[in-house]
Amino acid sequence: MQKVIERKITIKDNNQLLIDALADTTTLSKQALKGALDKGCVWIKTGKKTNRIRRVKKPLKIGDEVFIYFNEKILLSTPTQPTLLLDKKDYSVWFKPAGIFSQGSKWGDHCALTRLVEKILDRPTFLVHRLDRATSGLMILAHTKTMAREFSKLFADRSIKKTYLAIVKGDFPHQNISLDADIDGKNALSHVTKLGQDGQKSLLKVQIETGRKHQIRKHLSGINFPIIGDRLHGEAEKNHPENLQLQAINLAFNCPIDKQAINISLPEEVKLKL
Repeated sequence: MQKVIERKITIKDNNQLLIDALADTTTLSKQALKGALDKGCVWIKTGKKTNRIRRVKKPLKIGDEVFIYFNEKILLSTPTQPTLLLDKKDYSVWFKPAGIFSQGSKWGDHCALTRLVEKILDRPTFLVHRLDRATSGLMILAHTKTMAREFSKLFADRSIKKTYLAIVKGDFPHQNISLDADIDGKNALSHVTKLGQDGQKSLLKVQIETGRKHQIRKHLSGINFPIIGDRLHGEAEKNHPENLQLQAINLAFNCPIDKQAINISLPEEVKLKL
């Protein structure tokens, strides 16, 4: 059986090393703990701040609180590597494969795009928007706090055009349709164009003007054309073998650095197809 350890450790001695405190209070070897630290499942609370900690030999102080969220199944997961499509130094654009988280959780971050990119580029990495784990496609990451603020404002002002592909079950009856059902009590607008149909599947292009959680999935499910592989809002069972057929394929915006128009699309070979 794979181990799961969720524990809080209150430090009672000054200058105890983090690795020793963890080894003394868990059944894990120091080798396993070093791997856990690197994969981001250990946190430290000093005063009012709680931060992820990776330093094996960090000296601790009386009153520090250490939290470990060790889940062997999660930590053994091997992430698919993202692909760099544009590098402007202060920000970059990536192809995030399905199965990769946008950011980490308390259980770790080694399968999160932010951490993977941080290690690839050796730069600080800040999340400015999200894609669901099951959704593949284009993501922008900032590498300075200033650039993170710039992009957060662009997204908030709806100054970034986002285009997706979705494959739905059935013969979609509309060539063009706009969906505006509220999501979680907030206005939401999606523009849908039918690109093709093959048997009982239809390929759609979707442009969204708002960025509500699961917007496209909810809008299409709401008119009885759920996205194939959608285990939350469609008909797919939890063990359905097919990935969610939703992909962010294009981002268009004015570069915050040089004010030039950026229009970046996924390469054709990785786009969803019928």
